[in-house]
Amino acid sequence: MAIFRSLSRIKIPTFSYSLVQTLTKPSQNLCSSFPSPPTFPNPSSFARHYHDGRPRGPLWRGKKMIGKEALYVILGLKRFREDEEKLDKFIKCHVRRLLKMDMIAVLVELERQEEVELALKMFKIIQKEKWYKPDVYLYKDLIISLAKSKKMEDAMKVWESMRNEELFPDSQTYAEVIRGFLRYGSPADAMNIYEDMKSSPDPPEELPFRILLKGLLPHPLLRNRVKQDFEEMFPERHIYDPPEEIFGMH
Repeated sequence: MAIFRSLSRIKIPTFSYSLVQTLTKPSQNLCSSFPSPPTFPNPSSFARHYHDGRPRGPLWRGKKMIGKEALYVILGLKRFREDEEKLDKFIKCHVRRLLKMDMIAVLVELERQEEVELALKMFKIIQKEKWYKPDVYLYKDLIISLAKSKKMEDAMKVWESMRNEELFPDSQTYAEVIRGFLRYGSPADAMNIYEDMKSSPDPPEELPFRILLKGLLPHPLLRNRVKQDFEEMFPERHIYDPPEEIFGMH
């Protein structure tokens, strides 16, 4: 019994912490410049000694639905965005090792934070994964995020990629892209999206029409064309026509 009591007094946590430091010492390789996120099953025994560099407080508690690995990657991508070399190394070391759901979580969170350039880069990484299958909702969220951030050129590149995979956007996606082009002074591009919407296998909804009709007020010829289509598709609906002075006519 005396032997057992003596063993119980040994400071195992201190020994464990020293061992962990030795095992986790970074090696001289591609990833040695980045701290690796911890993967220990029970870090509570040395929590007072070890700090992995991740955020503490409100930021951490506010992202409970995002895994630790995914949040670590988001912070890393934002940190190294201005250094292409370090960013590429970080992607190879940490981003490509993420599981499927963590990758998608990173993409969604970057879109939510309006980090659209990083979101676009993340989307391209996902497309190269073996498990990737064309998903209209992944495209939809990214296109809408790009359109809201005035990245219409990038939005159309993603749009073309979506169409090449034989996917059609839904009414909300059409509406946001049309709104984006009208907002940034490209009514011709908005009309191209409108024509694409009319050829969609899903029946058009009212919202994209009304956005286009409002945005085309300075372009009465184009507006009349859309108005005729609207009245044919939605005969029971009414359109507000402003006074002719708005069109510049007397």
